Amino acid sequence: MNDSRDMFGDTPPWDDKEEDAAPSPAELEEAGQASMFGDPQPAPAPAPEPAPIESAAVEPEVEPVVTKPAASKPDAPKPAAPKPSSPEASAQPYRVLARKYRPQTFAELIGQEAMVQTLANAIKRDRLAHAFLMTGVRGVGKTSTARLIAKALNCIGPDGQGGPTIDPCGQCEPCRAIAEGRHIDVIEMDAASHTGVDDVREIIEAVRYAAVSARYKIYIIDEVHMLSRNAFNALLKTLEEPPAHVKFLFATTEVDKLPVTVLSRCQRFDLRRIPAPMLAGHFAKVCGLEGVEAEEEALAMVAAAAEGSVRDGLSILDQAIAHADLDGEGQVRADKVRDMLGLSDKSVQRHLITAILDGKGGELLELVERQFSLGVEPIAIMRGLMTLVHRVAVAQVAGGAHDAHSAEEREAIEGWAKALKAGQVHRIWQLLLKGHEEVKSAPDPLVAAQMALLRILHASDMPDPGSLVKKLEELAARAPVAAPETSRAVDGGGADGASAALAAPAPTAAVEVRRWEELVEDVEHMGELSIANTMRMQVRVVELGSGLLRYAQPQGFSEDIAGLLRGALAKATGERWEVHKLGEQEGVIAMPTLVEQAEAKKNAESDAVSQHPLVVATKAAFPQAEIIEDDRPLAVGGGGRNWRR
Repeated sequence: MNDSRDMFGDTPPWDDKEEDAAPSPAELEEAGQASMFGDPQPAPAPAPEPAPIESAAVEPEVEPVVTKPAASKPDAPKPAAPKPSSPEASAQPYRVLARKYRPQTFAELIGQEAMVQTLANAIKRDRLAHAFLMTGVRGVGKTSTARLIAKALNCIGPDGQGGPTIDPCGQCEPCRAIAEGRHIDVIEMDAASHTGVDDVREIIEAVRYAAVSARYKIYIIDEVHMLSRNAFNALLKTLEEPPAHVKFLFATTEVDKLPVTVLSRCQRFDLRRIPAPMLAGHFAKVCGLEGVEAEEEALAMVAAAAEGSVRDGLSILDQAIAHADLDGEGQVRADKVRDMLGLSDKSVQRHLITAILDGKGGELLELVERQFSLGVEPIAIMRGLMTLVHRVAVAQVAGGAHDAHSAEEREAIEGWAKALKAGQVHRIWQLLLKGHEEVKSAPDPLVAAQMALLRILHASDMPDPGSLVKKLEELAARAPVAAPETSRAVDGGGADGASAALAAPAPTAAVEVRRWEELVEDVEHMGELSIANTMRMQVRVVELGSGLLRYAQPQGFSEDIAGLLRGALAKATGERWEVHKLGEQEGVIAMPTLVEQAEAKKNAESDAVSQHPLVVATKAAFPQAEIIEDDRPLAVGGGGRNWRR
C-alpha cells in the first residue's frame, strides 16, 4: 500500500472513489468512448465536474495523476444552468456565454416550439422514430436538441422509476452523465473528422450490443453531411432497420448534401432561425443573469448581427460585455456596440437620407468622409441606408414604424413614409442596391459609395412614371388637335403610283376587294407562289366578275401578264376566265394593288399615331423625340416598338 502511496501521491485512489458518488461508471464510460473512437490518451482519473472544459483547465495546475482537486468539489456544478453569481464562479475558469447558457431542457430551447410539440406528442403516444435529422443554420440548437432528445429518452426520474419524457429531470444519473458528455451509451461523433467507411463500420459492429446502463443506445452524429458516399452506403441498412435499443440523431447545416436514401429513413426537423425580437429578449435575460446592464438598442443590434443564430448572438454579446467592462462603466451601450461591429450610426443614416432628399451634396460627402474616418466601411454605410429605406417602405404599408427603438427614429421614419411617394422610395432602394453592388466590386469603395450616393441625390427629385404620364395627359388636353388629311381619289390611269396607293377603294367595291384577296390566296395555296406575288404587286382591279377580270398595271410594270393570270385563275377555280388589260384611259377607276393597300393602311396608322394628342404633347415636351418602329416580322423578334433604338 505504501508503494501505491509513493506512486500516486499522498491520497490513495480508493479514497477519491469513496468521495465520488459513482466513479466506476464514469471510468467505464470513458473506456467505452475510447474503445469506440480510438482515443489514444487513456483517462486514469475521470473528471466528475459538469463542464469538461473546466476540468481540463484545472488538471494542468496539478500533477497529471493527482485526483485531489477533482474530488474536492464533485457535486458543485451539478445544476443544469450554473449561476454566475455563485461563490465558486470566480474560482472557476471563465466559460463563454454560448456554453454557459446552452439549453438543458426543452423549455430553455427558444424558437422551436413546433419541433418540441411534435417530440412531446411522439413520446406520449410511444411513437418514437429510430432516426432523427435536425437541420438549420449554425447556432440554432441542432446539437443541443440532439442531446436533449437523448436525455428525454433515457431519463429515469429522481426516483429511478421514470420513463421517456419531454421534461427530463436533470437530476438522475443518465441526465447528469449526458449533460456532462460522459454517458457510455450516448456516443457523439463528429462526422467532419470521422468521414470514412471504417468509422461507420465501428458503429455497425457496436449497435448489435445492448445498452450498458441506459434505456437506449444513442448515436449523435454532428455535421453528418461530411460523411463520404461509401460511409453513407454502409450505414443505410443499419439506419433503416436498427435494433430496438438504438436511436440515431443526425445534425447538419447542409441537408442538401445528404443522399435521398438517408433522408427517407429519418424523421426530419427543420430548426428555423430565431427572430431578432426573440433573440433580443433572450439576450436581455442573459444580461440579467450575468448582472450586466444593457441598452435595448444595443441588444437589438446584437440580435440583428446574429442573423437568427443564438450562438453567434451570445458570442457577440460576450464581446460587447467585455468591451463595456474595459471602459469601467459596466453597461452595454448602443454606441459601443456600433463601434465594435463597425456599423453605421443610425443617426448618421438619417442625416444621410435627409441630405439626399434635400439635395445637399456637400453635406452628404462630409458625412460619408466622417464615417469612413471613424472606421465604418463604405459597404456598411450602403447596407445601413438600404435597411433604413426598407423600413420606410414597410412603414408606408404598415401605417407606422412599430419596430423603431427610439422616439426620434420613429418620428423620422413615419415622416418620410408620409412625405415620400411609394415610387420614390422604391427608386431610392433600386439605386442603393445598384450602388451596393458597385461598392463591393470597386477598387476604391469610398469613391464608389460617394458616386452612388450623389447619383441618388440627383435622381431623388425626378418624377416617377405615373406622374410623368399624368403630366403628358394634361399637356395633351391643352394641345390643339390637328385636322386629318382628306383622302384623295385617284384614277387607274394616273401617272402617280404613290397617289394611287393612297386612294381607298369605294365602299361598293369592298366585296370585289375581298374576293380578289381570296383568289390570290387560292392561287398561293396551289403552290404558285410567284404568280400570287405578281397578282399582289401588279394587278389593279378595275372590274371583277364571274369569269371576268379587267385590270390595270402600276407605273413601272409593262410586261403582259394576262395569259399568266388567265391560267392561274382557271386552275384555282376550275372555270374559264376572260382577262383584259386596260391602258391609260380617262375616267377609269382602279383599285390599288394589294401591296399598295397594305402600304396605305400602314401609313394611315402611322399618321394616326403621330396625330394622337398624347404624342403631340410628348413631342412638344421633348422636341427631339422620334417614333421608331420595328419592321421585322414577329418570327424574328420584331413587329413591335423598338424603344432601345
